[in-house]
Amino acid sequence: MSKQNPHRHTPPPSDWPIVLLRIFTGVFFAYNGFAKVSGGNFEIGLERVVTSNLEQSFSFFRPFLESVVLPNKGHFALAVSWGELAIGVALIFGLATRYASVAGAAMVASFWFMKGQHPLLGTNHDSVWLVIFIVLAGFHAGRIAGLDARLAREFRFLA
Repeated sequence: MSKQNPHRHTPPPSDWPIVLLRIFTGVFFAYNGFAKVSGGNFEIGLERVVTSNLEQSFSFFRPFLESVVLPNKGHFALAVSWGELAIGVALIFGLATRYASVAGAAMVASFWFMKGQHPLLGTNHDSVWLVIFIVLAGFHAGRIAGLDARLAREFRFLA
């Protein structure tokens, strides 16, 4: 019987594109989240973006924006800014990557629904980020050169 940890392995060369995608996505989200957290008063920006996109937002999502997001813009501003930062840091280190990827997918799906853009529109970056997060979750990218691989034995929810 082998004494090797089944959750820890050296990634073959074919796995490195996933590692690079995970780290790039993490840096992107951590950078933007940190800018929102440290910039202060993101609440005004969030309100402006939501209000300017109400007309073109998807009709099923508009009531949520009008009756939940805008009246609670302070809470949503905190959730978006800190959420982006936390998702980014988790992806950079490969820690709880599946959870971070699912949270990221939910976040960018909300952005996409708010903007109401066609998925194949050239300026719709949210649909691209959504696919990236699905790929990262599906490949369990944190188990490839990330902390998930090292901690999976002690914390089964990371396996």
